[in-house]
Amino acid sequence: MDISALRELGEQIADALPQAVTSFAIAHGELTVHIRVEQLPAILSYLCKDPNCRFSQLIDITAADYPGRAERFDLIYHLLSVHQNQRIRVKTPIAEDVAAPSVAGLFPAANWYEREVFDMFGISFTGHPDLRRILTDYGFEGHPLRKDFPLTGFVQVRYDDEHKRVVNEPVHLTQEFRAFDFVSPWEGAEYVLPGDEKATPIVSSAGPKP
Repeated sequence: MDISALRELGEQIADALPQAVTSFAIAHGELTVHIRVEQLPAILSYLCKDPNCRFSQLIDITAADYPGRAERFDLIYHLLSVHQNQRIRVKTPIAEDVAAPSVAGLFPAANWYEREVFDMFGISFTGHPDLRRILTDYGFEGHPLRKDFPLTGFVQVRYDDEHKRVVNEPVHLTQEFRAFDFVSPWEGAEYVLPGDEKATPIVSSAGPKP
Protein backbone atom coordinates (compact mmCIF):
# COMPACT_ATOMS: atom_id res chain seq x y z
CA MET A 1 0.00 0.00 0.00
CA ASP A 2 1.04 3.60 -0.59
CA ILE A 3 3.02 4.89 2.40
CA SER A 4 1.32 8.28 2.19
CA ALA A 5 -2.09 6.60 2.50
CA LEU A 6 -0.93 4.69 5.58
CA ARG A 7 0.44 7.86 7.13
CA GLU A 8 -2.83 9.66 6.43
CA LEU A 9 -4.77 6.82 8.05
CA GLY A 10 -2.51 6.87 11.11
CA GLU A 11 -2.93 10.62 11.51
CA GLN A 12 -6.71 10.29 11.14
CA ILE A 13 -6.88 7.67 13.91
CA ALA A 14 -4.58 9.68 16.20
CA ASP A 15 -6.61 12.86 15.68
CA ALA A 16 -9.93 11.08 16.25
CA LEU A 17 -8.86 9.42 19.52
CA PRO A 18 -5.95 11.39 21.01
CA GLN A 19 -6.71 10.00 24.49
CA ALA A 20 -6.19 6.45 23.20
CA VAL A 21 -3.35 6.68 20.66
CA THR A 22 0.16 7.23 21.96
CA SER A 23 1.90 6.96 18.56
CA PHE A 24 1.83 5.20 15.23
CA ALA A 25 4.56 3.83 12.99
CA ILE A 26 4.92 2.53 9.44
CA ALA A 27 7.39 -0.27 8.75
CA HIS A 28 7.64 -2.76 5.89
CA GLY A 29 4.51 -1.30 4.32
CA GLU A 30 2.39 -1.89 7.44
CA LEU A 31 0.75 0.55 9.86
CA THR A 32 1.03 -0.08 13.60
CA VAL A 33 -0.97 2.05 16.04
CA HIS A 34 0.24 2.13 19.66
CA ILE A 35 -2.50 2.71 22.22
CA ARG A 36 -3.26 2.66 25.97
CA VAL A 37 -4.64 -0.68 27.13
CA GLU A 38 -7.70 0.79 28.87
CA GLN A 39 -8.75 2.36 25.57
CA LEU A 40 -8.87 -0.94 23.64
CA PRO A 41 -12.68 -1.07 23.25
CA ALA A 42 -12.84 2.56 22.13
CA ILE A 43 -10.08 2.30 19.52
CA LEU A 44 -11.25 -1.04 18.11
CA SER A 45 -14.85 0.14 17.97
CA TYR A 46 -13.73 3.22 16.06
CA LEU A 47 -11.65 1.17 13.62
CA CYS A 48 -14.54 -1.21 13.05
CA LYS A 49 -17.39 1.29 12.63
CA ASP A 50 -15.88 4.49 11.24
CA PRO A 51 -16.79 4.77 7.51
CA ASN A 52 -13.23 5.78 6.63
CA CYS A 53 -11.80 2.70 8.35
CA ARG A 54 -14.28 -0.20 8.41
CA PHE A 55 -11.79 -2.71 9.87
CA SER A 56 -14.63 -5.14 10.49
CA GLN A 57 -12.60 -8.36 10.56
CA LEU A 58 -10.44 -9.32 13.51
CA ILE A 59 -7.73 -11.53 12.03
CA ASP A 60 -5.75 -12.39 15.14
CA ILE A 61 -4.88 -11.49 18.72
CA THR A 62 -1.43 -12.37 19.99
CA ALA A 63 1.22 -11.10 22.41
CA ALA A 64 4.96 -10.69 22.85
CA ASP A 65 6.81 -11.28 26.10
CA TYR A 66 9.52 -8.92 27.41
CA PRO A 67 10.33 -10.29 30.91
CA GLY A 68 12.72 -7.47 31.81
CA ARG A 69 10.16 -4.73 31.18
CA ALA A 70 7.80 -3.20 33.76
CA GLU A 71 4.92 -3.61 31.31
CA ARG A 72 5.94 -7.15 30.49
CA PHE A 73 3.74 -7.87 27.47
CA ASP A 74 2.75 -6.28 24.20
CA LEU A 75 -0.84 -7.21 23.35
CA ILE A 76 -1.28 -7.17 19.57
CA TYR A 77 -4.41 -7.06 17.40
CA HIS A 78 -4.49 -7.55 13.62
CA LEU A 79 -7.48 -6.13 11.74
CA LEU A 80 -8.59 -6.24 8.11
CA SER A 81 -10.79 -3.83 6.15
CA VAL A 82 -12.14 -5.59 3.08
CA HIS A 83 -13.87 -2.39 1.99
CA GLN A 84 -10.66 -0.33 2.10
CA ASN A 85 -8.37 -3.24 1.22
CA GLN A 86 -6.19 -2.34 4.19
CA ARG A 87 -4.68 -4.06 7.19
CA ILE A 88 -3.73 -2.51 10.50
CA ARG A 89 -1.94 -3.61 13.66
CA VAL A 90 -2.94 -2.30 17.08
CA LYS A 91 -0.38 -2.74 19.83
CA THR A 92 -0.58 -1.93 23.53
CA PRO A 93 1.82 -2.60 26.43
CA ILE A 94 0.32 -4.33 29.45
CA ALA A 95 1.75 -5.32 32.83
CA GLU A 96 1.65 -8.90 34.07
CA ASP A 97 -0.88 -8.12 36.82
CA VAL A 98 -3.21 -6.01 34.64
CA ALA A 99 -6.26 -7.37 32.82
CA ALA A 100 -7.16 -6.09 29.36
CA PRO A 101 -10.79 -5.30 28.49
CA SER A 102 -12.40 -7.98 26.35
CA VAL A 103 -13.63 -7.07 22.86
CA ALA A 104 -15.58 -10.30 22.36
CA GLY A 105 -18.79 -8.27 22.29
CA LEU A 106 -17.49 -6.28 19.33
CA PHE A 107 -15.70 -9.09 17.48
CA PRO A 108 -17.12 -12.57 18.17
CA ALA A 109 -13.81 -14.06 16.95
CA ALA A 110 -12.09 -12.44 19.94
CA ASN A 111 -13.72 -15.03 22.21
CA TRP A 112 -11.32 -17.81 21.25
CA TYR A 113 -8.38 -15.49 20.48
CA GLU A 114 -8.51 -14.03 23.99
CA ARG A 115 -8.71 -17.49 25.49
CA GLU A 116 -5.63 -18.48 23.50
CA VAL A 117 -3.68 -15.43 24.73
CA PHE A 118 -4.82 -16.20 28.28
CA ASP A 119 -3.70 -19.82 27.92
CA MET A 120 -0.35 -19.18 26.25
CA PHE A 121 0.73 -15.94 27.98
CA GLY A 122 -1.41 -15.67 31.11
CA ILE A 123 -2.92 -12.31 30.12
CA SER A 124 -6.40 -11.95 31.60
CA PHE A 125 -9.40 -10.22 30.01
CA THR A 126 -12.18 -8.50 31.94
CA GLY A 127 -15.71 -9.02 30.65
CA HIS A 128 -14.90 -12.19 28.74
CA PRO A 129 -17.90 -14.58 28.74
CA ASP A 130 -15.88 -17.78 29.31
CA LEU A 131 -12.21 -17.13 30.02
CA ARG A 132 -10.53 -20.54 30.38
CA ARG A 133 -7.72 -22.47 28.73
CA ILE A 134 -8.28 -23.54 25.14
CA LEU A 135 -5.09 -25.28 23.91
CA THR A 136 -3.56 -26.92 26.98
CA ASP A 137 -5.06 -29.73 29.01
CA TYR A 138 -7.09 -29.50 32.22
CA GLY A 139 -4.87 -28.86 35.22
CA PHE A 140 -1.99 -27.54 33.08
CA GLU A 141 0.38 -25.27 34.99
CA GLY A 142 2.14 -22.28 33.49
CA HIS A 143 1.91 -20.48 30.17
CA PRO A 144 3.96 -22.05 27.35
CA LEU A 145 4.74 -18.90 25.31
CA ARG A 146 6.24 -16.98 28.19
CA LYS A 147 9.99 -16.75 27.84
CA ASP A 148 10.57 -18.13 31.34
CA PHE A 149 8.65 -21.32 30.54
CA PRO A 150 11.07 -24.28 30.16
CA LEU A 151 11.41 -25.70 26.66
CA THR A 152 10.89 -29.22 28.00
CA GLY A 153 7.73 -28.24 29.85
CA PHE A 154 6.73 -29.65 33.23
CA VAL A 155 4.58 -32.62 32.24
CA GLN A 156 4.31 -35.00 29.32
CA VAL A 157 1.18 -36.66 27.95
CA ARG A 158 1.12 -40.31 26.93
CA TYR A 159 -1.33 -43.16 26.53
CA ASP A 160 -1.13 -45.63 29.42
CA ASP A 161 -1.90 -49.09 28.05
CA GLU A 162 -2.38 -50.50 31.53
CA HIS A 163 -5.00 -47.93 32.54
CA LYS A 164 -6.37 -47.61 28.97
CA ARG A 165 -6.36 -43.82 29.09
CA VAL A 166 -4.22 -40.75 28.51
CA VAL A 167 -2.15 -39.75 31.54
CA ASN A 168 -0.09 -36.71 32.51
CA GLU A 169 3.21 -37.32 34.23
CA PRO A 170 6.27 -35.23 35.11
CA VAL A 171 8.85 -34.86 32.36
CA HIS A 172 11.74 -37.25 32.92
CA LEU A 173 14.90 -36.64 30.93
CA THR A 174 17.42 -39.46 31.06
CA GLN A 175 20.10 -37.03 29.94
CA GLU A 176 19.53 -33.41 30.91
CA PHE A 177 22.16 -31.97 28.61
CA ARG A 178 23.59 -33.48 25.45
CA ALA A 179 26.97 -32.61 23.97
CA PHE A 180 26.82 -32.73 20.18
CA ASP A 181 29.85 -33.17 17.97
CA PHE A 182 29.06 -31.18 14.86
CA VAL A 183 32.11 -32.46 12.97
CA SER A 184 30.54 -35.88 12.56
CA PRO A 185 26.75 -36.26 12.67
CA TRP A 186 27.16 -39.96 13.49
CA GLU A 187 29.20 -39.51 16.67
CA GLY A 188 28.77 -42.55 18.87
CA ALA A 189 27.32 -44.75 16.11
CA GLU A 190 28.60 -48.27 15.69
CA TYR A 191 29.35 -47.58 12.04
CA VAL A 192 30.36 -44.60 9.93
CA LEU A 193 28.79 -43.97 6.57
CA PRO A 194 31.15 -43.16 3.68
CA GLY A 195 31.86 -39.46 3.59
CA ASP A 196 31.02 -38.93 7.25
CA GLU A 197 34.49 -39.66 8.56
CA LYS A 198 36.03 -36.96 10.68
CA ALA A 199 38.33 -34.72 8.74
CA THR A 200 42.03 -35.02 9.52
CA PRO A 201 43.25 -31.65 10.74
CA ILE A 202 45.79 -29.99 8.48
CA VAL A 203 48.89 -28.96 10.40
CA SER A 204 50.89 -26.26 8.72
CA SER A 205 54.60 -25.94 9.26
CA ALA A 206 56.09 -22.62 10.16
CA GLY A 207 59.46 -23.56 8.68
CA PRO A 208 60.69 -22.66 5.19
CA LYS A 209 59.16 -24.46 2.28
CA PRO A 210 61.41 -26.99 0.58
